[in-house]
Amino acid sequence: MEAASFFELFLENLLQTTWLEAVAVIFGLLSVWYSKKVNILVFPTGIVSVLIYMYITFFAGLYADMFINLVYFVMSVYGWYYWTHPKSGKSERPVTFASRNQNLAGLLATILAFVLMRFVLIHYTDSNVPTIDALTTAIFIVGMWLMAVKKVENWLYWIVGDLISIPLYFYKGLVFTSFQFFVFLIIAVAGYLTWKKQACNDS
Repeated sequence: MEAASFFELFLENLLQTTWLEAVAVIFGLLSVWYSKKVNILVFPTGIVSVLIYMYITFFAGLYADMFINLVYFVMSVYGWYYWTHPKSGKSERPVTFASRNQNLAGLLATILAFVLMRFVLIHYTDSNVPTIDALTTAIFIVGMWLMAVKKVENWLYWIVGDLISIPLYFYKGLVFTSFQFFVFLIIAVAGYLTWKKQACNDS
């Protein structure tokens, strides 16, 4: 695609962005920013964003992404509780690296979630991007779990998922959301470096 055509399409889609999507993007960006800062506000801001996106993705035909936002909501509630209830004698939950078993479990969970979600999308929905939709769903579910339990590796999942989601959402006409994932990618890289440093300092 020529540069001129790309920017014409970008502008056209941007003008079609709804105020609801814009609000979801703003709160989504705030959530990722607070996550990078290891700030508890990651959860309330994230909850606002995912509730809106459950509505948006349903009407966009991204059914797996609608499901993942429901998972985000549940994991956000769990993470909020986990972060604010440290072990006895500790002031807060520390950022740590995932164990070998946790990394293995995360990888297996990603594969199983992908296979299951792809099967459901192909056979029970009218999704026209079942493979990519299922892949991002699987990646982000595991990433959200690792973030909720404060593991550095959560950012690696977000980075990979963001790289896939940028063109996916642009293709679906949600250009503002596509831009959001581009910003997410930048913050995710910074977040990985920040959490890695903190985990090393705490160990």
